[in-house]
Amino acid sequence: MLTNFIWWIIVGLIAGWAAGKIMKGGGYGVVMDIVLGIIGAMVGGWIFNALGIYPGGGIIGSIVVAIIGAVFLIWLTRLLKKA
Repeated sequence: MLTNFIWWIIVGLIAGWAAGKIMKGGGYGVVMDIVLGIIGAMVGGWIFNALGIYPGGGIIGSIVVAIIGAVFLIWLTRLLKKA
């Protein structure tokens, strides 16, 4: 149980940080990077599932899906801020 929680935090941190770099931002701080990465993992999983794409298991697949989801979230929030 605790191990899964630690993996979620690690994946969230990596994904949130990477998404901030990809989207030309400096990141949002450690806590927000983790939150963004974890929510991004859920969003990315939903997007991939809706498209019928099932990435391989493991930590790398989880990080890639989380990064894509976090990038989508950053793009969406920036789009909404401009409106």
